[in-house]
Amino acid sequence: MRIVIVGAGFAGFQAARRLLRRSHGAADVVVVNPTDYFLYLPLLPEVAGGVIDPRAISVPLQDTLPGVRLVLGEVDGIDPEARTVTYAGPEGGSGILRYDRLILATGSVNRLLPIPGVAENAHGFRGIAEALYLRDHLIRQIELADAADDPAERAARMTFVVVGAGYTGTEVTAQGQLLTADVAGRHPRLAATPPRWLLLDTAEQVLPGMDARMAAGAERVLRARRVDVRLGTSVREATAEGVRLTDDRFVPSRTLVWCVGVRPDPLVERAGLPTDEGRLRVDACLRVPGHPHIFGCGDAAAVPDGHHPGRYTALTAQHAVRQGRTAADNVAASFGIGRERRYHHRDLGFVVDLGGWQAVADPLHVPLSGLLARAVTRGYHLSALPAGRLRTAAGWLIAAAVGRPGVQLGLVPGRAVPLDTATPQLSAPTRGT
Repeated sequence: MRIVIVGAGFAGFQAARRLLRRSHGAADVVVVNPTDYFLYLPLLPEVAGGVIDPRAISVPLQDTLPGVRLVLGEVDGIDPEARTVTYAGPEGGSGILRYDRLILATGSVNRLLPIPGVAENAHGFRGIAEALYLRDHLIRQIELADAADDPAERAARMTFVVVGAGYTGTEVTAQGQLLTADVAGRHPRLAATPPRWLLLDTAEQVLPGMDARMAAGAERVLRARRVDVRLGTSVREATAEGVRLTDDRFVPSRTLVWCVGVRPDPLVERAGLPTDEGRLRVDACLRVPGHPHIFGCGDAAAVPDGHHPGRYTALTAQHAVRQGRTAADNVAASFGIGRERRYHHRDLGFVVDLGGWQAVADPLHVPLSGLLARAVTRGYHLSALPAGRLRTAAGWLIAAAVGRPGVQLGLVPGRAVPLDTATPQLSAPTRGT
């Protein structure tokens, strides 16, 4: 019995881990993934903010999934009739894998809008490469501003625009503001031109869709740090010199960070399987109708929401984690281990890290802010991390004691992280318990 899992994000990682426990070695579990690690996305903004090392949130698959066979590559084709998947290897080769059961957990990619100049001039935020590049870019703009004689150029380089005030955009803004304030403080010539951050969203509140009290708390923190939060506003056009907003104002800037959301990996539609809104159609047991040997979970799957009939579950990490486990249980049940069960999830709340000593959270729907929310947030992340807890905690302590490093690493050139072709991330960057 061979079980192939496509993707090692939150859903795929949890599915593989659960199958190892349920099958007791009776199945050959194969994971196909572009990297040899599972990326713990909720802490990625802290990598961009210079707080923690990226290795702390890069969980090695071989160490944490002993017994799983890892195939490095990206799946580019599925043949449900032949029960095979084809994949492209990291060095240009290709291969074919036969399966008895298939779990599609391909995750999501950047959601682009038809806005002129965005694909060419914006920075995405979907993985380690993007986080490291953004960190270098922020530091570089401050250093170039310090060297500039033209006040207009200096002001443009010290202006940073983030589009999307959801989880990712809010946390990237919070961490980026603290990083640039720290680095700019080491450049006395910039005292009269402090970093300026703009956070844009067409929604009526920061963190759209979340509890209004949490959203208001996050907005208060950002505004207290002099972040210019503009709701009901987005970008009409992006250029190398700045962005034109939907209110027709032009903001000179060299930095545009695109955090407007995600869409399912295009592989799902190319596979010829039934889809809804670009997501793989599955039933309440995560099985693809008409294809009893194929299961879907995470961002790639349109999973019926039992609490809201007629709707699908949101593209969040907490759904992906639990769907991965349910998919694994149902795959095991399909070959006689345990019983099949429907996906059911009770929302336990969310956490949003705002950097420094600030956060907002609503564990069990009790709204928290400040130090208590910060403690809950960090405690949750340490408990949810499959590995790297010591590295993460050490990074937090070092950053609190000596500040954030203010030098570029130069590891990721800009051409390696284009917004329109960024490597798909295999789970959603939302935070939950």
